[in-house]
Amino acid sequence: MYQLKLKTLAIAALAFFGTPLLAQANDITMYTPTFSLIDPNDPSAGMLGMEQVDIWARIRKGFGIPDLDNAQVVSQTEFYSARPEYFERTTVRASRYLFHVVQELEKRGMPTELALLPFIESAFNPQALSSAKAAGMWQFVPSTGRDFNLKQNMFKDERRDVLASTDAALTYLQKLYGMFGDWQLALAAYNWGEGSVQRAINKNQAAGLPIDFNSLAPLMPAETRNYVPKLQAVKNIISAPDMYNIALPKVDNQPYFVTIGKTRDIDVKVAAQLAELSLDEFKALNPQFNRPVIIGSADTKILLPESNAEKFKNNLTKWTQTLSSWTSHTVSGARERIETIAARFGTTPAVIREVNHIPPKMLLKAGSTILVPKTEEANSDITAEVADNATMAVTPDAPETRRIYVKVGKRDTLASIAARYRVSVSQVKAWNGLHHDGVSRGQSLQLQVPNRLVASSAGAKSGHNVRYHKASATASRNTGNKNKVAAKKNSRPVVLASSRGSHN
Repeated sequence: MYQLKLKTLAIAALAFFGTPLLAQANDITMYTPTFSLIDPNDPSAGMLGMEQVDIWARIRKGFGIPDLDNAQVVSQTEFYSARPEYFERTTVRASRYLFHVVQELEKRGMPTELALLPFIESAFNPQALSSAKAAGMWQFVPSTGRDFNLKQNMFKDERRDVLASTDAALTYLQKLYGMFGDWQLALAAYNWGEGSVQRAINKNQAAGLPIDFNSLAPLMPAETRNYVPKLQAVKNIISAPDMYNIALPKVDNQPYFVTIGKTRDIDVKVAAQLAELSLDEFKALNPQFNRPVIIGSADTKILLPESNAEKFKNNLTKWTQTLSSWTSHTVSGARERIETIAARFGTTPAVIREVNHIPPKMLLKAGSTILVPKTEEANSDITAEVADNATMAVTPDAPETRRIYVKVGKRDTLASIAARYRVSVSQVKAWNGLHHDGVSRGQSLQLQVPNRLVASSAGAKSGHNVRYHKASATASRNTGNKNKVAAKKNSRPVVLASSRGSHN
């Protein structure tokens, strides 16, 4: 009877919503992580009970990098210990990710103090973005991210993915340790670059000098000289927090999250709602998604606390609405206007701009792929191929203009010239650096006129002396003395490159 009722409900859902509830429930795969409390360096110690050890004790047991001792370590330890609120706030944030990182380090036989490295890199903020465009908890720049197979496209940036970026960072650190045979030098190379560290080593070797971190430090930039000492400072405090009056948050020695495989598109807000998580908490565990929809595929994974993962699965079986409200649209025509796209998909230009991070006063170039709301005609999920290859390019939303030079006639005024070429008096004054409305016969004025007006301009028809050059619309914003010089030299203006909006 129960099975019959469930089957009837699924058929009804298919008829009214187009997505069977059972198909939604079967669309996820839950991976419960396995873990061990056995000390890999001392199997005879046996398994410790969870109540006997938290994650901090586990990290301390796995320390394996020789302690660094120099003035920078003393300075950095004083810096962090003098800011207990910052230290505690960062360690609370770290509590989401520490168990996973420690587990992965132990699997590889790596020193567990490396789990503290994101403290230095990003303060354990997976949304962090540096001025050098390094992103994520482990701060990969785009090129290094690609070297370690971290996908970076319109829909997701795996440099911010907790699982993928951690795997890539540990692989990179292992590679660096293999190159230098020294964890402190490997860490310096993670910050400074392997080539830079190798050149420093070569220089000291040629001079008959030692090649340990302290001996190479004078050759390093200030950031790298302090980088390894910062990690040592955090290690010192984690080792004996009471000595520095630091209260570490309790972090259980068990997984904070489980992994769910998702094979169909789902809106980020819907996923958070089904998991009964706040949007901020959901994004803290799943920061890699750049758009409001998660593209479903065999490789797509989302992270949820275990109890919320069960809620997610249960709520999914009861969900009667569409999982994703977005699909993709590729701009086919040159300069297809956003207003036209919005009308076609039943939304507003503001929504299209916001969801696709399109800056104001910019148009989409042909070939750009953007998110648009699903409609009855366009309601398919976004394919993995589209997601992997989608690009978006914009151009200034302004007509191309020509820069023309008009010689003032006997009866001309500033107002009559502006009216003739369908521009304003204030524009003419700005283009020519004029501070008053008077003009004199024979004076040459620079104007920026839309191309469509040039061929049939009143000035050309009436015999006025007109010369013109192509110019970007951005040139029409130039003012002051620079325009006077440009007019005298009859120089072509510099066309400014268009800028793209930021994403994360």
